[in-house]
Amino acid sequence: MNIKRIFGALLTVLGIIGLIYTAYVFSNTGGANRDLKAIAIYGILGLIFFISGIGLIKATKDEA
Repeated sequence: MNIKRIFGALLTVLGIIGLIYTAYVFSNTGGANRDLKAIAIYGILGLIFFISGIGLIKATKDEA
């Protein structure tokens, strides 16, 4: 297995975890300014990790 694919899978999993945590914080928020900042930060980072991981997996070719 290729190192790039492993790193892409790791980034994808971290992105999914970030997006799930964003949903958890969003569902338990009280509407405070601090909560909204946390939602934005975790959501953006999760989305970046997820998209870059999927892109890395797609761009890496299988070599047998």
